[in-house]
Amino acid sequence: MAPSLSPERVLAGAGELLLGLARASIRHGLEEGTPLAVDLAGLPPALGRPRATFVTLRIGGGLRGCTGRLEATRPLALDVAENAFAAAFLDPRFPPLGFREWEGLEVSISLLTRPRPLPFTGEEDLIRQLVPGRDGLVLSAGPLRATFLPSVWDELPDPRDFVRELKAKAGCRRIGEARRYRVLHIP
Repeated sequence: MAPSLSPERVLAGAGELLLGLARASIRHGLEEGTPLAVDLAGLPPALGRPRATFVTLRIGGGLRGCTGRLEATRPLALDVAENAFAAAFLDPRFPPLGFREWEGLEVSISLLTRPRPLPFTGEEDLIRQLVPGRDGLVLSAGPLRATFLPSVWDELPDPRDFVRELKAKAGCRRIGEARRYRVLHIP
């Protein structure tokens, strides 16, 4: 089994390439209606290893789409291309991206570490353990689950608000399990 690489090592020199793949997949979606087909053969080996990513789209600073996966189930380059397409055209909060929005589109990629269990004795204990601005969090209760990327701390800097809103997003009153992850952003 290949050693697990830190996000920083994976991205050494590959950030621009991944942003280019994301933009190319969105452009392909505008022109052809499908995500870009990624040929892994010509890419650095690290981009062919499974990694979990989120792709966030903004226009004028406002959110325009965000889609990703918490679990690494496909090669990094493919994950970025698929998530970029999904953020642009399949995010249910927004209509599909149009040609007029292309020029002002800002694309960023979040490369996630594997979510790790965060043991806690109660909600207050969980809140005390969180590191604002650094921790991404997954909360679940039975089949209900939701996540906030660390960038959400910009909008919800108080840990109590962060947890309260994440519970609301998941649709749960009580937290059954919490998992913490970190991200490396490619602006």
